[in-house]
Amino acid sequence: MVLAATNRGDLLDPALLRPGRFDRRIVVDMPDIEGRKAILAIYARNKPFEAKVNWEAAARRTVGFSGADLENMLNEAAIGVARENRKTITMKDIEEAATKVKLGPQKKRLQSEEDRKMTAYHEVGHAIVTWAQPGMDPVHRISIVSRGMTLGHTLIPPTADRVHETKKRLVAQIATMLGGRAAEEMVFSEVTTGAANDIDKVTKVARDMVTEYGMSELGPVNYGPMQDAVDWGRAYFEQPAISPDMQAKIDAEVKRIVDEGYETAVKILKKYRKKLDEVSKRLLVIETMDGDEFEKIMKA
Repeated sequence: MVLAATNRGDLLDPALLRPGRFDRRIVVDMPDIEGRKAILAIYARNKPFEAKVNWEAAARRTVGFSGADLENMLNEAAIGVARENRKTITMKDIEEAATKVKLGPQKKRLQSEEDRKMTAYHEVGHAIVTWAQPGMDPVHRISIVSRGMTLGHTLIPPTADRVHETKKRLVAQIATMLGGRAAEEMVFSEVTTGAANDIDKVTKVARDMVTEYGMSELGPVNYGPMQDAVDWGRAYFEQPAISPDMQAKIDAEVKRIVDEGYETAVKILKKYRKKLDEVSKRLLVIETMDGDEFEKIMKA
């Protein structure tokens, strides 16, 4: 028996995939919550965790993590404890390690007070827009501590593994991602380059809604790349022939979806303007705010 693994099955020669050769294909997806708990149990062996570590919470916190990510997370937690000459790994260490794996280590960047203030309002803008929309996942953490290429971050991890996304949730996600830009413009009457990654993601989601998911006024038609499956292990993708007139309609639909998301973000932030100021001022003092404190301020 010969086993092989690849994440580019489309590049395999069809001759390898005929019956009697590599004639079984097993797709390995990202682990679900039960899989993550089992993987964490394996990599937690021989590491000094405190007894009250909540592995259920750790598994829920790590939606989208691969097995390698989970191993790396626990190793980073152990390294952090060793650096501080402590004996046991706590839930706080696991949380910090999970953030480090996803976003990178903390960086000591010299920022002006104006930069810190803009970053705080930007991140809180994301948090308030997602908090105000029904059916969205709760805010887990807001921070203006620089990590990787970012000056701050707002963590909103999924509370459960999802196979499908609805149109309603995708529209709400677009509004959430534009909450940072909306907050900048509302508070400072200015926009910054900090929203570049948000804009890139928003544009991709909106275009996928129009061209692949059929979630626009153009109807359930696929305007994206067409797949011509020659063999179950090999596929070819061709760009469909779209007229300039139809391309203009697609672009108009994408812009409409993005504009509506931005208008939703602005409307929410106007409604919660006092909370935007209150949370941002608190964040400038403590730099990292957990979801519980954010909820208390919003509900006060």
